[in-house]
Amino acid sequence: MQYFKLQIGCMLIVLYVAFIYIREKYEYKVKQKEPVFELLLITGILSIVFDGATAYTVNYLDKVPGLVNAVLHACFLCGLDTLSFVIFLYMYDITRGVPKSRKIKTLIILPLAICIAVVILFMPQLEYRSGRITNYSMGISAYTCFIMVAVYMLGTVILLVKGWRNMGHHKLITLTTCIAAANVVTIYQMIYPESLISCLVPTFVIIGSYLNVENPLFTKLQAHNREMVMGFATLVENRDGSTGGHIRRTTTYVKLLAEELQKRGMYKEQLTQDYIENLTIAAPMHDVGKIAIPDAILQKPGRLTDEEFAIMRTHTEKGGEIIKETFGHIGDGEYEKMAYEVARYHHEKWNGKGYPQGMAGEDIPLCARIMSVADVFDAVSAKRCYRDAMPLEQCFEIIEKGSGQDFDPDIAEVFLDMRERIGQVVGAI
Repeated sequence: MQYFKLQIGCMLIVLYVAFIYIREKYEYKVKQKEPVFELLLITGILSIVFDGATAYTVNYLDKVPGLVNAVLHACFLCGLDTLSFVIFLYMYDITRGVPKSRKIKTLIILPLAICIAVVILFMPQLEYRSGRITNYSMGISAYTCFIMVAVYMLGTVILLVKGWRNMGHHKLITLTTCIAAANVVTIYQMIYPESLISCLVPTFVIIGSYLNVENPLFTKLQAHNREMVMGFATLVENRDGSTGGHIRRTTTYVKLLAEELQKRGMYKEQLTQDYIENLTIAAPMHDVGKIAIPDAILQKPGRLTDEEFAIMRTHTEKGGEIIKETFGHIGDGEYEKMAYEVARYHHEKWNGKGYPQGMAGEDIPLCARIMSVADVFDAVSAKRCYRDAMPLEQCFEIIEKGSGQDFDPDIAEVFLDMRERIGQVVGAI
């Protein structure tokens, strides 16, 4: 047992985390579309199992059949590569979402497939060497494994660095810490192969990910927060005779549009998963400033006078102030900033002729540029107290004519490409 005490300790910790995670997931009825963390749990557990098994067999070569030892080492080396790939995939999911493109999937899986093939092909040449403390394996298979692990770990660091600006603060600190620790362990293991401490890598990553990212309780609380925000925004909207449809539709448009922009590789540095999640929760708050607008103006069935319209325009500034006063002390700076920008700047125009500040082009925050397209489209496609809904084709024409004038031309183009999906939302909500 002296050769695999560390592996046993790591296994107990990871199994405990897995047990708590599964129990809480079913208790809180949390569903995941892309359960990459669960894949990380499985590969982490298997990696530790084979790590412990080979730590034993490599030190008892006279007692363990050669074929058994070779098979276990093949599983261990392939498991390490697979684990490093899953860690990379998990970071990809956290920052950008699981890739949908077949080309991207092929690019990130192909190195793993080649590496596993090389490891298996050269297993007969694997050497078992004696160290000061313990025996260890070395050879082309081991070298190939180490190289592949280094490549995927480097890729993980690159994804983390690229996404750090738009990643939640608590998530950023946790992932940075556990990925840094995993890299230190990996480098040490490569320099001192007899140390046999690779089991610490999945342990660090799994514990860190669970504590501040994957805890089902956090997921449940986030769902409650979304419901509360949506409920509050709907109450505000009801003051002008609406039923909450505008809030639900614009939020859906914003989410679909942001995801499509991300899918097309646009605004890569900004459109992380956290950014899209915050935007989806912030979108219902875009008109929260209307709570400060008098009913006589907000519910007026006819055209507003210049004086009344000037008062109506103040809802953007008032909305920003309400966001700061309401959400300024909840400890989620990323969401507060997003909600503030959506509320204050969603009536700014690409050509600088919007309000309240007359911002132009890319000076307008991306979240507000996305919100602007969704808001205007719903404003013309839905029935209001002062007019009927316009035909859908006419609504899309308004977006097309406003491209490069009222709206970011790239965002408007993507929105127009989504006519069919947008039309389905109009008919469903």
